[in-house]
Amino acid sequence: MNDRKRAVQAHIFGTVQGVGYRAWARGEATRLGLLGWVRNERDGSVTAWLTGGDAAIAAMIERLRQGPPCASVSWIDVDELETWTTPGDFRIIA
Repeated sequence: MNDRKRAVQAHIFGTVQGVGYRAWARGEATRLGLLGWVRNERDGSVTAWLTGGDAAIAAMIERLRQGPPCASVSWIDVDELETWTTPGDFRIIA
């Protein structure tokens, strides 16, 4: 199986701010070997850019759907990215 490298943007909605979601997401992404970032949005949602192999991206999307214990995820929009730049690690940027 070819685990090609790809990038996605995930936009997470629900009770995802003020519950440790970004720190939790950084930890999960790091464990999966993903690069990218996560940030809070003004509308109360969270956005994550993820770069890595197919399997790690799929696993992270499922984890983002569950969230940490205090979060309540309503839904996630995931968009494939054609071009991307990422930091050399996974960061919380805002």
